[in-house]
Amino acid sequence: MNDFGVRDVDVVVIGAGQAGLSAAYHLRRTGLVPDRDFVVLDHAPRPGGAWQFRWPSLTYGKVHGMHALPGMELTGADDRRPSSEVIGAYFAAYEDRFDLRVHRPVEVRAVREGEGGRLLVETSEGTYATRSLINATGTWDRPFWPRYPGQETFRGRQLHTANYPGPEEFAGQRVIVVGGGASGTQHLMEIAEVAAETTWVTRREPVYREGPFDETVGRAAVALVEERVRKGLPPQSVVSVTGLPLTDAIREARRSGVLDRNPMFDRITPTGVAWADGRTVDADVILWATGFRAAIDHLAPLRLREPGGGIQVEGTRAVRDERVHLVGYGPSASTIGANRAGRAAVTEIRRLLERQPEPVAVP
Repeated sequence: MNDFGVRDVDVVVIGAGQAGLSAAYHLRRTGLVPDRDFVVLDHAPRPGGAWQFRWPSLTYGKVHGMHALPGMELTGADDRRPSSEVIGAYFAAYEDRFDLRVHRPVEVRAVREGEGGRLLVETSEGTYATRSLINATGTWDRPFWPRYPGQETFRGRQLHTANYPGPEEFAGQRVIVVGGGASGTQHLMEIAEVAAETTWVTRREPVYREGPFDETVGRAAVALVEERVRKGLPPQSVVSVTGLPLTDAIREARRSGVLDRNPMFDRITPTGVAWADGRTVDADVILWATGFRAAIDHLAPLRLREPGGGIQVEGTRAVRDERVHLVGYGPSASTIGANRAGRAAVTEIRRLLERQPEPVAVP
């Protein structure tokens, strides 16, 4: 049942995180009016994108590389406050300042081909018929859970970064942290201060990066991720190709043995994990800090995926459909990349709208 039947707009933006708000800002800058020419749909209960779901111990001072949204700086933030509060308040103020009129909570169920050259965006508040689409749904809704033999037999607790509550819940427990990225190391260093025992397990040897993350390093990392999406392969995160920054906290954790990495176990037992050589570790908790995948299942009816499993993208445009742009996907998954992608997508969409005549409604 639709709240308003089918509503025609020029652009639908799905997602109101960094990339979606950037796109909405640039749509306004080009003269499009929210709720008339374009609409922003967000499934979250409040402003803040995925940041609103981050664990309380991730304070703003621990956030790496948070880049301001276009047109409004984030100033005077207290480094000791949870990042979910700081960035949530910033996003809320941003939406108000630029009158972006985000619709929430709205679930986007499917995007499919419509009539007259339009796409149909089917949502929990009704259906939109749009001339173009900016998909900015990120990855937070698709946590990746690897599968290992015996996983269902484990008698302890298994959880993912997406459900990480902070270190306090692990006091006095034996915890295995799986994953060699930034989240895994942050979880491990926090939990080690209260847990009875921690074990760190990764598929690959962790790579540590010396020196600053400057523009040259950033461009090289983005280029590697961009190469994959150009080939239609599932994107890797930018962080996965940059390595872990060798901060003072990480140096101390390595020195103390907290970041003493173990190779990936071969199976999970009722009481812990085991390796093929006979070694075992008992645990009360397995924490999977194993990353996320792009949340793009709602685009499945458009058949945009390539044989390699990803959507082939040139810039932000889906190669299989010029009406569809993906921002915050692959090389634009970082906060600064999301800002640039939002601007680039809007530039191309404006050209598309000007080039194509207004579709004629089919009676």
